[in-house]
Amino acid sequence: MKSGYKQTDVGVIPTDWTTRTLGELSRSVTRGASPRPIDSPEWFDERSMIGWVRISDVTKSGRYLVETTQRLSDAGVRNSRFVPSGSLIMSICATVGRPIETRIDVCIHDGFVVFDRPAVDQSFLYYVLTELEPRWSSKGQTGSQMNLNTGLIKGTKIAIPSKEDEQRAIAAALSDVDALLAKLDQLIAKKRDIKQAAMQQLLTGKKRLPGFSGEWDVKPFSEVLSRVNGKAYQIQSSDYQETGDHPVVDQGKEPVIGFSDRADKVFHCPSGGVIVFGDHTCIVKFVDFDFVVGADGTQIMAGKNGQSVRFHAYQLEYLGIPTTGYNRHFKFVKEREFITPTLAEQTAIATVLSDMDAEIIALESRRDKTSALKQGMMQELLTGRIRLVSKRVLAED
Repeated sequence: MKSGYKQTDVGVIPTDWTTRTLGELSRSVTRGASPRPIDSPEWFDERSMIGWVRISDVTKSGRYLVETTQRLSDAGVRNSRFVPSGSLIMSICATVGRPIETRIDVCIHDGFVVFDRPAVDQSFLYYVLTELEPRWSSKGQTGSQMNLNTGLIKGTKIAIPSKEDEQRAIAAALSDVDALLAKLDQLIAKKRDIKQAAMQQLLTGKKRLPGFSGEWDVKPFSEVLSRVNGKAYQIQSSDYQETGDHPVVDQGKEPVIGFSDRADKVFHCPSGGVIVFGDHTCIVKFVDFDFVVGADGTQIMAGKNGQSVRFHAYQLEYLGIPTTGYNRHFKFVKEREFITPTLAEQTAIATVLSDMDAEIIALESRRDKTSALKQGMMQELLTGRIRLVSKRVLAED
C-alpha cells in the first residue's frame, strides 16, 4: 500500500482521513412531510414566500434551488417540513439521491430529506452526495417508484478529511468546475438562441445575405424532395452495437445511435446528403455520411435537382411537424409547401446555419469533456488519491 494511506471499509484513504456515517455527520437526517390531501387548494398560496419543493424543481435546477413552481399557504407550512434557506436537501423518491442546496425558504414533502447542520463543510458534503447519487438506485426499495429509507442513508459511510481546510479546498476545486460548466451551458443556450433568430430571418427571406435578391418560389414536396426506400438498409434496435464499422442512424434525437458490422446494410449517402425524418418522433436530421438505417420509423429523403438538402433540412427543423402521438407523420411532410430560393442562395443560407451548428457542437463537446473531467476529479479528490492541501497545513492544528 502507498505510504500515507490506509485500508478502510470504504476503501483506501489517507491516514489522516477518517470514516463516518452520513447520520453521524448531521445533527439529524430528517424526512419531509406532506400536507394531506396534497392537492387541496387550502395548502397553497402563490403570494407566499415559502416554496413547496417538487422533484421537478430539483431535476431542472443545478446545485442551488432558487425557485419552486408552487408555494405553500401558512396552513400548508404548518403541516409540512420547513427548511430554511441555506440547507442541504436530497431527493429520496423517484429520482433518488439528487442533492441540492436551498437558496430560499422552502418546505419539503416525504420525497426528500434534509441534512440538519452538517458537522463537515456543507459544500464538501454536497459533492460527496453528488458522487454517491448513481449508486443509490441499486440500494433503494422499489414499489410503484424507487425510494430510499432514512436508515439506509444514515448508515452510509463516507471518507472525510479530518481538517476542514482540506474539505473546503476540495469543494472549491469542484465548485470551480461547476462554474465553468454553468458558463458553457449559458453560452450554448445563447448560441442556440442566436441560431434560432438567424433561422427566423434567413429561412423566411426577412433578411437576405449579401449578393442575393429577387422573389422566392413556393414548391410542393414532389418538386423539392423525394422519399428514399430505406427498408433494405434497416436493422432492428436489438442489433445496435456500441462499437462497429458503420454508424447507425435512426429516428431518435442522437445523430448516431449505435454501430453495426453489417456491410450489406450500409446506405451509401449521395453527395448532397439526405434528410432523416422520424416518422414517429418528427425529429429532422441532415446526414452526409454512409450509414445503416435504424429501426422502424426512420424515413430518408433526398433532394431533387437544383435543391439543397441541407437548406430544406433547416427549413423542416425551423417550421417543424406537429406531433400527434406515436403515429405516422411523414404524410404531413409530403403535404408541406417549401420555400425555394435559387440553389446558390439555398447553399449560402445553409452554410451560415451549418457554421452555427458546428460552433454549438464544439461547445457541447467541450462541456461533455469538462463534465467527464469533473467526474474523474470527484473520484480522485473525494477518496484522497489526489491531495490539494499541503502536508504542512494538514499537520497544523
